[in-house]
Amino acid sequence: MLRFFLAALLLLLPAQALALCGGWVQDDAVAARLISSSDAVGTNATVPLGLELELKDGWHTYWRSPGEAGLPPQLDWNRSQNDANNLQSATLLYPAPRRYTAFGMETIGYRDHVIFPIDAVLRKAGQGLNAEVSADILVCSSMCVPKHFDLKLTVPAGAARDSAEADLLRQARAKVPTDSKSSGIFLKNITSDGQSLTLSIASREAMTQPDVFVENDKEIGFSAPEVTLAPSGTEATLKIKPLDKLPAGVTLDKLPLTLTITSGDRAVEIKNVLVSKQADSLSPLLGGEGQDEGGGGEYKPAAPLTPTPLPPSGGRGASATLFFPAFLFALLGGFILNLMPCVLPVLSLKIVSLVGHGGGETRRVRQSFLMTAAGILFSFLSLAGIMAALKNLGGEIGWGVQFQQPVFLMFLVLLLTFFAANLWGLFEIPLPRFLADTLDSAWHPKLAGDFATGAFATLLATPCSAPFLGTAIGFALASGGWDIVAIFAGLGLGMSLPYLAIAAFPRAATMLPKPGRWMLWLRRFLGVALALTAMWLIGILAAQITTAYALSFGFLMIAIELLLALRKRGMSRERVLSCLAALCFAALAMGISGANMPKAQPQTDGAWVKFDEAALNADIAEGKTVFLDVTADWCLTCKANKTFVLSKPEIALRLFHSDAVAMQADWTNPDPVVIKLLHQYGRYGIPFNIVFGPKAKQGIVLPELLTREDVLKALDKASNTTMR
Repeated sequence: MLRFFLAALLLLLPAQALALCGGWVQDDAVAARLISSSDAVGTNATVPLGLELELKDGWHTYWRSPGEAGLPPQLDWNRSQNDANNLQSATLLYPAPRRYTAFGMETIGYRDHVIFPIDAVLRKAGQGLNAEVSADILVCSSMCVPKHFDLKLTVPAGAARDSAEADLLRQARAKVPTDSKSSGIFLKNITSDGQSLTLSIASREAMTQPDVFVENDKEIGFSAPEVTLAPSGTEATLKIKPLDKLPAGVTLDKLPLTLTITSGDRAVEIKNVLVSKQADSLSPLLGGEGQDEGGGGEYKPAAPLTPTPLPPSGGRGASATLFFPAFLFALLGGFILNLMPCVLPVLSLKIVSLVGHGGGETRRVRQSFLMTAAGILFSFLSLAGIMAALKNLGGEIGWGVQFQQPVFLMFLVLLLTFFAANLWGLFEIPLPRFLADTLDSAWHPKLAGDFATGAFATLLATPCSAPFLGTAIGFALASGGWDIVAIFAGLGLGMSLPYLAIAAFPRAATMLPKPGRWMLWLRRFLGVALALTAMWLIGILAAQITTAYALSFGFLMIAIELLLALRKRGMSRERVLSCLAALCFAALAMGISGANMPKAQPQTDGAWVKFDEAALNADIAEGKTVFLDVTADWCLTCKANKTFVLSKPEIALRLFHSDAVAMQADWTNPDPVVIKLLHQYGRYGIPFNIVFGPKAKQGIVLPELLTREDVLKALDKASNTTMR
């Protein structure tokens, strides 16, 4: 009897909805998944799906017409569009958007959480659906980063019931703009004075922050509207202006438009609008019979207009559209890299490459500087290959991370040792055979040195970031392998521009004084500069492993220099080569063993608080102003920022003698917490400085090269106080 009673009770209970959703795929800025409003396909030919995005604080993504910058989601359903997976087509719908300001530009999109409804049309009604989509989604905070997700969802055959996500999808579909009768928002008329558009709108209910988003097939953007709301709240006038000059032959009164008008959570979409040249008196019956889609108005249907359609399946999506500006940033960043403190250690190589051509032949100058540019490009492409391989293998990637590896530092010290010996005249650098066979044999050693100078200058210039470079690197490392190669090629081309300019105008070098005895003294002096650079790297090595180990490696380099000097004084070539081989083998052994040694713990400077993620979040929650500095011993630009900006009395007073918290994260050695922090803000290199406060809980990211004004302005803005 008890069993019968329990069974009957279970039958009387309402059936619980089952969750039907794909697994979350997430990274540091956004999480994505596919969801379905039904737990089975039923007998319908269309299955209501949704693309759900959870955006971290401070990040946003874009509507189908993103405004002055941005890109809408790009979806590729190719893998589902076959008989086995049963997908015929998929249409993405857009909820009503909001306006945001990013990088000084007005953009249109979504923050926090958004669901894009999807109408999935089946090839065979009643048969199960296996939905697979490749989604390229652009998300922006302090910078924009393209994200790629591969999402899956299976909706089985069977009787359709509401899933646990059905309410979420219903709410999302309710936010998709509808017609005037459903939304209660009506366009009375739209006029133009040649310079702007004026919309008169009405509503059944009092309007809340009315707005209008304008689309057209000429890709003309419009400003946010100037809104004049009637006292009743049910009527308003919206005036909008084009953001740029109209293309030749285009006028506002003949421009077909699609209008999306919003008021709070209500929105209407009106297509095929042509603007009247002058206002007409119109009094539509709100919600009455005989209304067209816009609820009346003196506009005429234009030719069918499809505003910003989704692209056909396939393509590179967001990455493809962003590539060109990212490549330009790479060119600029690479060029500016020549002026950064990071390149100071290789300044001697640049000086020698220039002054050595005084009074020389223009042909030799052109060959020399083209060879240096080739060395730069070779080094950047090599770095690109390494980065792409590491990314595919799931390794940690970033700009300058090679300086966190003792074996790489030892390799650089070894190279510096030989370069210094070259400047001191102890030996010449041989040219690779494939180049030597095509060039003048008398210039083989010089051209080899030029090529090596370019390659080596790149390696020593990579510890620090530069303006524009951070954005380009962020795009590349967040994208695919070919994007990494292309952007790094752009960086190499940008850094080699000064050399290419001299190759194009060789008289800039030949007009210098001819080399003489003064050149020998200059080479010796600059060789000392390279030796000091090697000592600086040994100091970084000591901070990474142990001082005794680093000093031992330094003495090994001194032994190599002495051996080359003895060769210059007459020691047999065979004996020198055998001793060099032994010393280089010892250096290799030390490098391998050094790579396996435990890393030294990061230290903070003076009054700086050591970075701790939990402490940072707690300080932000308490409303404190926090200045976070991510630095490393190998980052010379970081040192320059500290010496010339952060150590100045006015800024030091704000950081160390007030209620502000000066927090420092040391990235000298690999640290997954630090790189997670950088990736959260779309950065892959340092210096990185950010200010948090009660008025800037998402943080204010500062430029790579700090100025007094930048720091004080950010501190004032974050804390909402001015102490100047």
